[in-house]
Amino acid sequence: MVTPSDNFHADFANNPVIEEHETDILIIGGGMAACGAAFEVGRWAGDKYKVTLVDKAALDRSGAVAQGLSAINTYLGDNTPEDYVRMVANDLMGITRDDLVFDVGRHVDDSVKHFEEWGLPIWKQPGDEGKSLREGGKPVRSGKWQIMINGESYKTIVAEAAKNALGVDNIIERCFIVKLLLDEKNENRIAGAVGFSVRENKIYVFRAKVVLCVAGGAVNIFRPRSTGEGMGRTWYAVWNAGSTYSMMSQVGAEMTTMENRFVPARFKDGYGPVGAWFLLFKSKAVNAEGVDYAAKNKAQLEEYPPYGLAHVPATCLRNHQMLKELKEGKGPILMDTPTAMAKLFEGKTPKEKKQLEAEAWEDFLDMTIGQANMWAGMNIRPEETASELLPTEPYFLGSHAGACGAWVSGPEDIAPDEWQWGYNRMTTVKGLFTAGDGVGASGHKFSSGSFTEGRIAAKSMVKFLRDNQDFSPSLHLSAEELGAEIYKPFKNYLDHKDYSTDPMINPNYIRPKMMMFRLNKLMDEYVAGTSTWYVTSEKMMDQGLHLLTMLKEDAEKMAAKDLHELLRAWENYHRIWMAEIHLRHVYFRKETRYPGFYYRSDHPHLDEENWKCFVNSKYNPKTDDWEMKKIPHKDIVPKNV
Repeated sequence: MVTPSDNFHADFANNPVIEEHETDILIIGGGMAACGAAFEVGRWAGDKYKVTLVDKAALDRSGAVAQGLSAINTYLGDNTPEDYVRMVANDLMGITRDDLVFDVGRHVDDSVKHFEEWGLPIWKQPGDEGKSLREGGKPVRSGKWQIMINGESYKTIVAEAAKNALGVDNIIERCFIVKLLLDEKNENRIAGAVGFSVRENKIYVFRAKVVLCVAGGAVNIFRPRSTGEGMGRTWYAVWNAGSTYSMMSQVGAEMTTMENRFVPARFKDGYGPVGAWFLLFKSKAVNAEGVDYAAKNKAQLEEYPPYGLAHVPATCLRNHQMLKELKEGKGPILMDTPTAMAKLFEGKTPKEKKQLEAEAWEDFLDMTIGQANMWAGMNIRPEETASELLPTEPYFLGSHAGACGAWVSGPEDIAPDEWQWGYNRMTTVKGLFTAGDGVGASGHKFSSGSFTEGRIAAKSMVKFLRDNQDFSPSLHLSAEELGAEIYKPFKNYLDHKDYSTDPMINPNYIRPKMMMFRLNKLMDEYVAGTSTWYVTSEKMMDQGLHLLTMLKEDAEKMAAKDLHELLRAWENYHRIWMAEIHLRHVYFRKETRYPGFYYRSDHPHLDEENWKCFVNSKYNPKTDDWEMKKIPHKDIVPKNV
């Protein structure tokens, strides 16, 4: 095992162990979608096909759910899949793939029932404490779609089921896959992937007939609000570097809705969750004068029918209302926790009050412990003192209230012909599938829906494999050539580290941390980050793309002194690519589709007539060109119900 050191030896960088693996199905990632695929694939693949899962981290604590959760946000119960589609479409300002959302909705409850059977504690209503969900037990809901859980071990429980189904011998942990590989002989056909160990001097080359790319969303594309030593305290999983989007796009997979980003309103600085406070504890957000600004600014949403006039307005529009108050000097925005707690305490016994307090704290201890620490450090007791709320920096994901991802084939029984090319959740690259954060235009899957979508993809992958049994993958480059490309940041460091007295400062290379800071600053200032109140324009993005082009050139000179920095360097390559996809999509969509998430100052309004459509992009790896296009939107589920 290698530990970080500036005394880095050339023999390490020049002589990696190269392991070559052949497998039928390769699962890249270790989050909920990967676990869903691992759990499901065995029942369809049997012993006939080899399945390998590769995870950058360790399966027990990989993915966004590794941080813990206090609720499962997608459980239909008495709701219908059609209701679910309407909710998702409204929250994403009308731009959704109804077929994909419906498909998750009709299957997701079965996954949640599995979670409970594996040991996940799900809160039950009084009188139903002894009943499981399968037995008809009624869960405690914090909203129409959410059910409360004790979720600090949620991911560990699900990972155990995945490991039991797949077998630990078929799981490789601490291996960061950085590139997907196309087949040498077959046009537009996936053939494998390459990555490296983040613990050993080892490079992995995989030849695979089918690949599932489910490596999560993207964080730290934009400059975060919490800087310095607080930079690691982001809302979404800080280890997510946009690898899913970048790797799929680089091999020519068509992407969709990549202009969408998620900007959650969270407790300031600690990024603590607000859902339970709003939904379970009935708290309200107020401006500095104590005014319920959502009620005050209700007329502001009339400009966005039907998305702002729904019973629950779209998430971005609720941000839109908050930003109006802040720009008018009515901040800070506060979560009125004292009033909410006082109302909850009315008529309660001391024991019941203690239980409510415990539930309020558990919301953070399950998933954002740093928020509890911050409150303690600021002498805040939420039952006595209101706390600041603020929209965060932008994130990219396809599983929460966001819709980034690949353009995939839909289910045969629902999807229109032009949205269905044979295998559910397959991208436009043959044999390349995705799920969870990787599937575009179908948000609000959350943990349970991502797991479910992994199950859906697993079944389709086996079907594809059976239909293409004669395929034998072949790669364009040798294992040694691929290894040299991956270890290039090592070479940059070794070739130039003695040029200066301090290896951190060198005119011949740039270290990964500094490269990420440059990217963060660029995206923040030119592509609608927090410092511009989420505002951009064509001219601003022209300059942003110019600077991004130079940054990409400089990124070739990133240097890594150890495996940790090599990890950070490749995360940066993925972040930079993701940044360009997003910029190109925002540039192409000539409207402000998601006010509160971003604004085009040169196209400040919603334009339903011209832009209620999907924006898709496709990178051509042979010509290094981008194609941008509109795809007509279709309402498969009626929305005026």
